[in-house]
Amino acid sequence: MSGETGRAATRTEAGCASLLLNTLRHPVVMVDEKGFMVEVNAEAEVFFRSGASILARSRLEDFVPFGSPLIALVEQVREQRVAINEYRVDISSPRLGAERLVDIHAAPVSEVPGAVALLLQERSMADKIDRQMVHRGAARSVTGLAAMLAHEIKNPLSGIRGAAQLLEHAVSDEDRALTRLITDETDRIVALVDRMEVFSDERPVERDPINIHLVLDHVKALAKNGFASEVTIIEDYDPSLPPVWANRDQLVQVFLNLVKNAAEAIAGRKDGEIRLTTAFRPGIRLSVPGSPDRVALPLEFCVHDNGPGIPEDLRQIIFDPFVTSKQNGSGLGLALVAKIVGAHGGVVECESTGQQGTVFRILMPAWREARQRGPARGEKGNAT
Repeated sequence: MSGETGRAATRTEAGCASLLLNTLRHPVVMVDEKGFMVEVNAEAEVFFRSGASILARSRLEDFVPFGSPLIALVEQVREQRVAINEYRVDISSPRLGAERLVDIHAAPVSEVPGAVALLLQERSMADKIDRQMVHRGAARSVTGLAAMLAHEIKNPLSGIRGAAQLLEHAVSDEDRALTRLITDETDRIVALVDRMEVFSDERPVERDPINIHLVLDHVKALAKNGFASEVTIIEDYDPSLPPVWANRDQLVQVFLNLVKNAAEAIAGRKDGEIRLTTAFRPGIRLSVPGSPDRVALPLEFCVHDNGPGIPEDLRQIIFDPFVTSKQNGSGLGLALVAKIVGAHGGVVECESTGQQGTVFRILMPAWREARQRGPARGEKGNAT
């Protein structure tokens, strides 16, 4: 009886250990002395894109490039029998995907000779959040610039435009083209300043529980009846999403900008398409200005295109003001997207490769009735 009790206790301990590992939001793997991944948690299955039974029959080296620092690190831990950490290791491969940058925490497993435990922490989200703070700082910088431009430039421009209109009636036909050029260029500068004035609006965002799918449907209808009339737009939605806590008009502006950029990226391609996706991604939490708590950002909204991608030298600064790859672009569209998403307490990020196109990913907070102040206005649900 005591033996049965001991075995039952062992099974209970093993079950608790497995449960504990599966609660971790990072991949955890135990590699045996022959390199097989004999134990994995649920996140590791997602990370390696294979089930536990398949991973148990696979070597770690099957998933990472030849000569990967990860393999060398495992060997070092196995030989020295000490825990080692390695940061910002690139383990990109055809099986794992591109741009897989991780922090690796490796330690020997004393109970199993030759075994090494690995915890992989993806750097992508941490880097995205760091860059998002930079985007918000850039938006704040352009806010001051916009206020200054509105005051110091628009008034003189009005005088210049008025003078050009008066001259138009007093000059010859040959010179009249020059006065019209002055008028047109003045109007163009005023329009640019008007766009920048949006950045100087620091009023609190009025928010409601919004059905994101109704917003995306509205954006799609606008696009199909205008700039994207010849473009294929595919929808891949999670119909069970809760409402997003946001301003509907500003969300329309965000996604209209992103869809317009995507349509321009695939212009002229017969196989060009835009894909709109929504999903629930638990586990992302972020400290944001104006809130003492860490805000959960479980709602993921993406705009994909299969265009040529964004030039590599622009990818890290694509949300900065006046940065653009378009010949006649102002470089304010994505800066405005970053400002609006940031004002909602969310995160926006861009992933772009020449082979797979471009993805703009937005993470935003969900609406929780018990946590919001005052009665909610607008839509009450998000079923589609």
